[in-house]
Amino acid sequence: MTGSIVFSPFLAWPLLLGAALTAAGLLALVAWRGGRGWVLRSLALAALVAALANPSLVAEEREARPDVAIVVVDTSLSQQVGERARQTEEAEAGIRAALNEMPGLELRIVRAGKRAESETRLYDALEHALADAPRDRLAGVVFITDGQIHDRPPPDLLPQGVPLHGLLTGAPGEYDRQLKIDNAPAYGIVGTSVALAYTVIDSGGGGNHENAAAEGGGARAIVRFRINGEPAGEREVEVGRPQTYAFRLDHAGPTAIEAEVAEAPGEISTLNNRAAATISGVRDRLRVLLVSGQPHPGERAWRNLLKSDPSVDLVHFTILRPPDKEELTPLRELSLIVFPVQELFERRLYDFDLIVFDRFVVRGVLAPEYLTRVAEYLRNGGAILLATGPESAGPQSLYLTNLGPSMPAAPTGAIVEQAFRPSVSEVGRRHPVTAGLPDEGIAGEGDGGEADAGKPTWGRWFRLIETAVRSGSVLMEGPGNRPLLIVDRVGEGRIAQLASDQIWLWGRGFDGGGPQGELSRRLVHWLMKEPELEEERLSAHVADGRLSIERRTLAKEPIEATVTSPTGTRQTVVLEPGADSIARAEVQAEEAGLYRVEDPALTAWAAAGSVDPPELADLRATPDRLAPVSAASGGGVGWLHDGLPRFRRVEPGQASAGRGWMGLRRNHAYAVIGVKEVPLLPALLVLAAALGGLGGAWWREGR
Repeated sequence: MTGSIVFSPFLAWPLLLGAALTAAGLLALVAWRGGRGWVLRSLALAALVAALANPSLVAEEREARPDVAIVVVDTSLSQQVGERARQTEEAEAGIRAALNEMPGLELRIVRAGKRAESETRLYDALEHALADAPRDRLAGVVFITDGQIHDRPPPDLLPQGVPLHGLLTGAPGEYDRQLKIDNAPAYGIVGTSVALAYTVIDSGGGGNHENAAAEGGGARAIVRFRINGEPAGEREVEVGRPQTYAFRLDHAGPTAIEAEVAEAPGEISTLNNRAAATISGVRDRLRVLLVSGQPHPGERAWRNLLKSDPSVDLVHFTILRPPDKEELTPLRELSLIVFPVQELFERRLYDFDLIVFDRFVVRGVLAPEYLTRVAEYLRNGGAILLATGPESAGPQSLYLTNLGPSMPAAPTGAIVEQAFRPSVSEVGRRHPVTAGLPDEGIAGEGDGGEADAGKPTWGRWFRLIETAVRSGSVLMEGPGNRPLLIVDRVGEGRIAQLASDQIWLWGRGFDGGGPQGELSRRLVHWLMKEPELEEERLSAHVADGRLSIERRTLAKEPIEATVTSPTGTRQTVVLEPGADSIARAEVQAEEAGLYRVEDPALTAWAAAGSVDPPELADLRATPDRLAPVSAASGGGVGWLHDGLPRFRRVEPGQASAGRGWMGLRRNHAYAVIGVKEVPLLPALLVLAAALGGLGGAWWREGR
């Protein structure tokens, strides 16, 4: 309980002061002229003036308010290194026990730096915690962290005299080795080399990393590379010196490259020993050779389809006569040229990304050695599309040449001449070339191939070359489930065989048409090895804290995959095939950095936040970033490696940190819970004093 005197005058202060001064002047005049009783009159007037001033005693009833101490606990990814998580847990428990025993102190614990974040922003977390904390009761702030803080404190974050202390996990002198990608192009031209610039960096002291070469050279390290999950070699490099790794982009679309440096003796963690980049392959121009064996209604359909793509350089030849045929037309009137066999199949064969044989007829145009070169081109990574017609069932079939052993289906010699609606096979429903084609039809039999009621249909075709499949996958079927579209891998190349020459009917819109353009586009891109059209493909991406995994496969059984988090934690997930033949699974992605997904055949990568987050750039514990801010506030920084310091309360103006201890300011804050006002001059007392004074003055003056 504390009190103070306050005045609540009945008259305005100017009037009251004026009246008091006037009375004092008159009394002074009376005293100067020797008048009697002026002292008693002064007492009476003073009592009246005091009564008009209305003095009273105000007593406040106060309640002490506890001070607030805030502890910010760093739970970021780097805090999972070594013994830091254990040190943090023990320090938090120790601080909680020590501060809870201090009377008049309220403890608030804030957690900051989620594992899924790429930066540690402790000052942002503190600023958020201070939003509802009374600043006049703030006793101090304690950070439990490894010192890797990536934000800066805003001006006037803490009131003057409030200390900010730091308790560091880890230990002084830690050593870390990091692989850093300095530069990786976002795009590259397919068929050319791209270079990845990287550096292996050693930071800190300790360990056995200073294995310098005999003549004063720097430390050496082994770096291993993987491209799209496949091993791509290794090399020994000098630590600290920028390096480059060049490789060839062999397909369009994303190419994932991973670089990993071998663990060094004594380093605190391998979290930042690997880095990855994704480079998108772009085709400069798709070079296509279209060889038509003879004119037919579908010839122009292939030409128009390929020419409609501005990224395609098309070379088209139609062979109308063999080179040994005599031509009696005068040379100046001859508009046709002899097929340039040597130019195309000797000098420029490997310049083409795709070769299309459209109803090619063996009539002596290509010598056997040229077709042998075409077969070698296929095995060495080339792409061939065969659109066959009735000629492939006869003695002039390509199957009877040196290219025949590379073809996935052998013609039986029979030609089916009847109306049918092409359908997708069971395997084709899972293959990316034919899965989910628009307005899929239902294969029919007999003359009309009528579709099931209520289901969309594709237009009818009227001819199919009967074949016996020897290898590959049948994606589409004709009447009687006969093979219509077969795809296969031969060596490093790919081949597709279409057992009909009537796909052009879809392009013309006959009988409702069909997905000629979409099917041809997918087929060509599959032949070009586009990753999104691989039938065996594993992909992963992170969104909203979840790692989504997709596995496209021709198999029907569930597939097990192993997920490795940025901190090296491994877990097994089961991918269940869905209705669209894609197996999917989801797991939590609580850490920032690079996730690795592996199944028995494939590997995929996914980045949560930045692929190379600042959180993993330097894993060493350090006081360098926190110490200046702490010193400016009057706080201190200590290592938990040396033990938990003692905490004590200090008065404002006293030192807040010392050897082995940290102080929390005592603010003496209070709240007024009640007020009592007592008049100092009761009315009867004032009246008695005034009457007594006036009566005494009258008596004195009357003698």
